[in-house]
Amino acid sequence: MKRLITFDDFIETYTKLNQRGLKFITSKFNFNEIERAKTAFNHSEILAANWWIIPKVTARWQRLITNTNHLSIEEFTVERFLSNKHNLKMLSLGSGDCSSELAFATHSNFKDILCTDIADKRLNKARAIAKNKGLNTIRFKILDANNLASLKETFDVIYFKASLHHFKSIEHLLGTQLKQILKPDGLLIINEYVGPSRLQFPKPQIKAINEALQLIPKTYRKRYNLNLHKTKVYGPGLARMVLADPSECIDSASIMPALHKHYSTVFEVGYGGNILTLALKDIAHHFVNLNDEKEAILNTLFDYEANYLKKHPSDHIFGIYKPNNK
Repeated sequence: MKRLITFDDFIETYTKLNQRGLKFITSKFNFNEIERAKTAFNHSEILAANWWIIPKVTARWQRLITNTNHLSIEEFTVERFLSNKHNLKMLSLGSGDCSSELAFATHSNFKDILCTDIADKRLNKARAIAKNKGLNTIRFKILDANNLASLKETFDVIYFKASLHHFKSIEHLLGTQLKQILKPDGLLIINEYVGPSRLQFPKPQIKAINEALQLIPKTYRKRYNLNLHKTKVYGPGLARMVLADPSECIDSASIMPALHKHYSTVFEVGYGGNILTLALKDIAHHFVNLNDEKEAILNTLFDYEANYLKKHPSDHIFGIYKPNNK
């Protein structure tokens, strides 16, 4: 059941007003959807307290994906799936700050990595980092994903990191558009949210998130930059989702069905997020620096989500796929 407006929408609006100011809020009333989407990402520093800022959370992702504690996800990908491949051309769509692509660029397997995004400020920052590190195999291009036909080249690897869920018409994108620029023996790699479109989580999932929230002592439920405590999660409303960023999770529920229809699975593993994403939203800052108590709380949350995932598909997937060239 879709939710048009929820209490979380008012909290989120108030939070963004405090973090980014009135100008950011009024920018959401631009009729141009691309410009509205850019305001969500085109900041040199985005203040937030989401689950990905917690080192223990990201270490858990790495362990779940790589089954090791010593390899980054990029190192794991190169060592296990690309070790015998050289002179690779990679296309990254929706690259954001390009942190992952910059990591891939340190490996000699790649001769060219093209990072694309509509957020020019973040690409410019990444360009400066690449120049400073002497990474000359990586380049940057402002590109609207609706204009993929302008790319007059083919690629050995197409990569999405937390960006594919921003693309509309997933079936056409994965089934037709990408196959025109991905080599027949190429690889499609995703590190991605693949859950309900527009974050319209079902009631049982919202209920489970709130059960997890109650496992966190009140002291650590004070919201980031606000004098408010988090007591309940309602889930985002559809109206704010569309207004804040028209691209956010626009067709995310179609990702896995389209992938499994048009590609063969080389590697695929879920790393959760069904519970932790919303349970930790706005309170994640409490768990960046840990003591014994806070580490125990996180471990309890991890166990709770792991049990939930025994009966539910993961909302986040790392996967590597080969095109079905029929």
